[in-house]
Amino acid sequence: MDQSNRYARLDLKEEDLIAGGEHVLVAYIMKPKEGFGDYLATAAHFAAESSTGTNVEVSTTDDFTRGVDALVYEIDPDKELMKIAYPVALFDRNIIDGRAMIASFLTLAIGNNQGMGDVEYAKMYDFYIPPRYLTLFDGPATTISDMWRVLGRPHVDGGFIVGTIIKPKLGLRPQPFADACYDFWLGGDFIKNDEPQGNQVFAPLKETIPLVADAMKRAQDKTGQAKLFSANITADDHYEMLARGEFILEAFGENANHVAFLVDGYVAGPAAVTTARRNFPAQYLHFHRAGHGAVTSPQTQRGYTAFVLAKMARLIGASGIHVGTMGFGKMEGEPSDRQIAHMITDDSADGPYYHQEWNGMKPTTPIISGGMNALRMPGFFENLGHSNLILTAGGGSFGHIDGAAAGATSLRQAEQCWKEGADPLEFAKEHKEFARAFESFPHDADRLYPGWREALRINSAA
Repeated sequence: MDQSNRYARLDLKEEDLIAGGEHVLVAYIMKPKEGFGDYLATAAHFAAESSTGTNVEVSTTDDFTRGVDALVYEIDPDKELMKIAYPVALFDRNIIDGRAMIASFLTLAIGNNQGMGDVEYAKMYDFYIPPRYLTLFDGPATTISDMWRVLGRPHVDGGFIVGTIIKPKLGLRPQPFADACYDFWLGGDFIKNDEPQGNQVFAPLKETIPLVADAMKRAQDKTGQAKLFSANITADDHYEMLARGEFILEAFGENANHVAFLVDGYVAGPAAVTTARRNFPAQYLHFHRAGHGAVTSPQTQRGYTAFVLAKMARLIGASGIHVGTMGFGKMEGEPSDRQIAHMITDDSADGPYYHQEWNGMKPTTPIISGGMNALRMPGFFENLGHSNLILTAGGGSFGHIDGAAAGATSLRQAEQCWKEGADPLEFAKEHKEFARAFESFPHDADRLYPGWREALRINSAA
């Protein structure tokens, strides 16, 4: 049935809804299925299913219920654009502390409406949270500033944290894994467990973690520099996550503040992120988004975008989240994805459809990984406009011709090259590790820096 008389109010103005502060606004790209009426009717049905509606008139509806209807307030059928205003009162609150939960937001905004028979597809591209509701989300407890302090850097604009993922991501036993950590730490700052790593039978966590803690101590003694480790505590069970986290902190002992906790925030969900955020507020919370492409990929026409995922991650307290490589690495993305990085780091930022004021909520760090190496970094920094981020380059470190420590150094030198505004080929002549990155990654060198062999006097037959 056509529910547009109740669930659509095209006379509402977005600026008035924002000024009123009583609605969460959501922008979707939506296409009705052929044969199911006009655009507005389908949009209204979508809003009804997302809030108070049913497919029939029911006797239990009263005037108050109508007051919390989700309302379609703007459509542009030619652009397949639909905007819906959700009253804040619709969303669930905790009984223990009255706080908001992202699970409730998702239940309404991409709940049953994703399976509606009259909708060909509908995908969330942006959302706006009003100030009063924003205060009910946890936000991050720790930020990149806390990591800069551990590293002995300024707590503002402390710069590039050079990290890696131990490769292969599965298959190493405890001692080889710890040895690989030590080798990288001789040149780099930060190591993360890859998302599948945890407590495999060939690498029990209780055997692996103490060896990694020892490797950190030895690397710090050798280099005189602090090192960081992001340990995966993801699990289906709240108590298993707590057990892993507590064991890891005990194993690292005096270096416990050098440890971040990685949570697979997409596959384990917001409950896992909140478990880490609330039970370990002193640890940097590393949101890994493995699996997100199932709903965020541009090829996927349902769900939500990577931008939406990152914005939600800041709300629920992620200290850092993977944001892709903005087209500079191996993963799907493009340079305009820098909008994601600015939305999660800035206090005032523009999204695809809405401007968001964060009102002092702590920032979430962009974490980049996926096919990055020293040769790709200057262009990445130039596109983003700063280097205050964490890189986890697996192949870009361990694939360096002179080993992991040299790979880490080459990445650090790439930041220096960009900051100095130097020509990468001229810079390479005075920086060995960066120069050797050209020989380590010749396909990238050919694409990005034609003539590099001649410039660096490398045998073109090599």
